[in-house]
Amino acid sequence: MVLAVAFTSCQKFEELEKDPNRPGNVPPSMVFTNVLYGTYYSPWSDVQRWNQFWCSNYAYYDDQEYDWTTTSFNYEQLKNVNQMVAEAERIGLPDNNPYSAVGKFFKAYFFVDMSMRLGDVPLTDALKSLENTAPAYDTQKAVFKQALVWLEEANTDLQALISNGDNTLAGDFMLDNDLTKWQKVVNTYKLRVLINLSKKEADTDLNIKKLFSDVVSNPAKYPVLTSLDDNLKFTYNTSTDKYPLNQDNYGQTATRNNMSATYLNTLVALKDPRTFIVADPASAKIQAGLTAADFEAYVGASSGESLDDMSTKMLNGEYSAISKDKYYSSYFGEPTIQIGYSEMCFNIAEAINRGWITGNAEDYYTKGIKASWTFHGVTDVETKWTAYSAQTSVKLSSTAATALTQILTQKYLAFFQNSGWEAYHNYRRTGVPTFLTGPGTANSGRIAKRWQYPSSERTTNAANYNAALKSQFGAETDDINAEMWIIK
Repeated sequence: MVLAVAFTSCQKFEELEKDPNRPGNVPPSMVFTNVLYGTYYSPWSDVQRWNQFWCSNYAYYDDQEYDWTTTSFNYEQLKNVNQMVAEAERIGLPDNNPYSAVGKFFKAYFFVDMSMRLGDVPLTDALKSLENTAPAYDTQKAVFKQALVWLEEANTDLQALISNGDNTLAGDFMLDNDLTKWQKVVNTYKLRVLINLSKKEADTDLNIKKLFSDVVSNPAKYPVLTSLDDNLKFTYNTSTDKYPLNQDNYGQTATRNNMSATYLNTLVALKDPRTFIVADPASAKIQAGLTAADFEAYVGASSGESLDDMSTKMLNGEYSAISKDKYYSSYFGEPTIQIGYSEMCFNIAEAINRGWITGNAEDYYTKGIKASWTFHGVTDVETKWTAYSAQTSVKLSSTAATALTQILTQKYLAFFQNSGWEAYHNYRRTGVPTFLTGPGTANSGRIAKRWQYPSSERTTNAANYNAALKSQFGAETDDINAEMWIIK
């Protein structure tokens, strides 16, 4: 009798332990959707301000200071990736399935994202158990090597799935469950990873020039993006997915934000038609007799200017505001590119310029600019291109160093409000374009080179944390101005 009661009680407890409002299992598609949201970087965010695309002239909202402190790890997202793969196995999908294949891409993406912000990060120990609170750190080089392995495997797995006609992917709001497009994204992202390693081109262990060449020279094995239609992008099309700037917040932000000199003044200097699309003319210039069709009517503010000076000049109409018609007239603005065709064209042009591969750098350079123009809504592209490309400042130079600066400048312009940190990463790697500094950017007139590790590392993982700092920077100092391995 006692045993029977005990058994019954146990059964009741197990039933009571289950929370009917929290399912124990979910379809892998639901986890995939959540993971995909984790790749999204918003336009008009702090990141885009640190990319020096726009400025805040009102201290209550934001500033331009590079006085960074701590950032977060991506392990919660990596736990979701693991759960996504586990759920696919639970429902009986084979070992190679769409979720496991794209899961390898996501692992590469999230680890590279962390490492680009921080330097060395836990990888090997963390993957053994993401609940481990004291994992050892892997070097940044090891992180990138592993990411490249995952991307190679993801491409191979996706190719097999596509060849077999196996596509059970669901929940994809960026590429509409199209594995062919995912394979293109994987390889295009691989080119981004490799170009970010340009300072390590002599490292025979990495062999980045060969890996880059393998992708570009073998499109059958490594298909890449072929047009803007292939972009990995976030589209704003529902009441819950509104473009960050819209008619509801015009009164709060339109006059308190303005265009930056790093971006807008470069467009103006190049007489670039994107000028008239992304910005409004400075009202003081219009009052002085210029028109909205004059490039000289558009003026960006230096990110290094003090907020007081910037605010006063903006009130006086000396600076250009963000275009009201383009960015504040609708709830559903342009999609935000996370990995895009224009960037890929410039990455290939840069690789040709550096001698990694053979090819026509000017051809890819031209394709990158025209694609960006089309994305931003420039009309009559071919006619405008004739005059634009005739300028010495635009026509790709026969001098390699000058041509590289031109490629990198146009790549920066194409990153406007897209692709997260990539504009900053490219500046940090190459110095192009020149980021402006001054009282407004703080940090003693320096552009920070990294973030600090999460504060929890100092208490829960102090030994490994301090060892990683000393290994990277020669001292146990978590310095935002220290150079990580990838840019040395």
